Amino acid sequence: MRLTTKNCLRGVLLTLFAGLLPACASVSPWGTAGQFDLAEDEKRIWSRSIEEAKRLDESGQLYRSSETVEYVNGVALKLVPQSLRANEHFDIRVRIIKNPLLNAFALSHGAIYIHTGMLAKLENEAQLATILAHELTHITHRHPVQHFRTIQNVSTAMALLRIAALPAGPYGSVIGLLGAMGATAAVSGYSRSMESEADTNGLRLMVQAGYDPSQSPKLFEHIQKELEERKIDEPFFFGSHPRLQERKENYAQLLAEEYGDKTGKKGDEEFAESIYPLLLDNAQMDMSLGRSSWAEETIRRAMNIRPADPSGHYHLGEMFRRRGEEKDLEQGERSYRSALECDEAFAPAYRGLGMIYLKQGKKEEAQGAFTRYLVLSPQAGDRAYIEQYLPKSDGKR
Repeated sequence: MRLTTKNCLRGVLLTLFAGLLPACASVSPWGTAGQFDLAEDEKRIWSRSIEEAKRLDESGQLYRSSETVEYVNGVALKLVPQSLRANEHFDIRVRIIKNPLLNAFALSHGAIYIHTGMLAKLENEAQLATILAHELTHITHRHPVQHFRTIQNVSTAMALLRIAALPAGPYGSVIGLLGAMGATAAVSGYSRSMESEADTNGLRLMVQAGYDPSQSPKLFEHIQKELEERKIDEPFFFGSHPRLQERKENYAQLLAEEYGDKTGKKGDEEFAESIYPLLLDNAQMDMSLGRSSWAEETIRRAMNIRPADPSGHYHLGEMFRRRGEEKDLEQGERSYRSALECDEAFAPAYRGLGMIYLKQGKKEEAQGAFTRYLVLSPQAGDRAYIEQYLPKSDGKR
């Protein structure tokens, strides 16, 4: 039998649900009266979560920029309740997944995952704190064990599975790495009451950490608007229109009832500087999905952060060249030249110019740009490919 994502998830779900207790015993949040005891079924849930986290961590799908990863984890640490910071059992770690689809989720043992696509849509640190505090609450309030104790039969599990198996293009493969724990957290989310609890407690955590609560509903308004304008419905929890509407309404109500007079840190500059390289990397992923308008917006945002960095201008040139619509080649050429104005030795821009000249039929100009590219980058991985466009005497250099 062919091993498909659906078959893999079905096996995990059947195995897990067969071993869980059917009773729906109430649980207290971690740190309540200092308790940290796991019931037998919760131990199995933790074990499954650790296994799933290991698969993700070893999959090659994690974003490894140390600057960005350290920054995001620093924000998460500010949100952890004081009563849990010194607890040896409680270790929060945030990982970033290289994926342009909008999502963030948490596993019960303390692993929080956020997609590059989600980070690229956030505007400041306060909005990042909103997402992380929501996911942190799912962990501290033990929502995974509460959720799975309510599942009474395999038909419910299979409904969950059908959601998890939705097609999502090349970047939907992350679903195949998730078992029951991750599929629930990443795709379907938890019950409305648990999600509401995560909103309520999460907002409390970010306010206690000194962040501006008014940024929370703005985050979901922004994401919802973009998805609606582009008529996109992504297969993950935060890419779902109904779920986004619930989040937006929850935060707006909490803000009006409890935090209307609260102000705090937005963290625009710190956030922008820390995710700058991620913006350019995620724009490339968006281009691979054909989402050139998303890529262009993200690249221009990066260029506003560091206007003198040739990388932003180069990536904009790549977007125009690869899209190939009317006048895109001219705009691409201008962007590559802007990159060279920032740094005349920026080798990739010469490669881009060479590719544009080839499309325009300007053979000599292309050869000149390619030669300059190889002089500046003699160990280029695509050297053999580029040399085929050069005269043989140059190609032997």
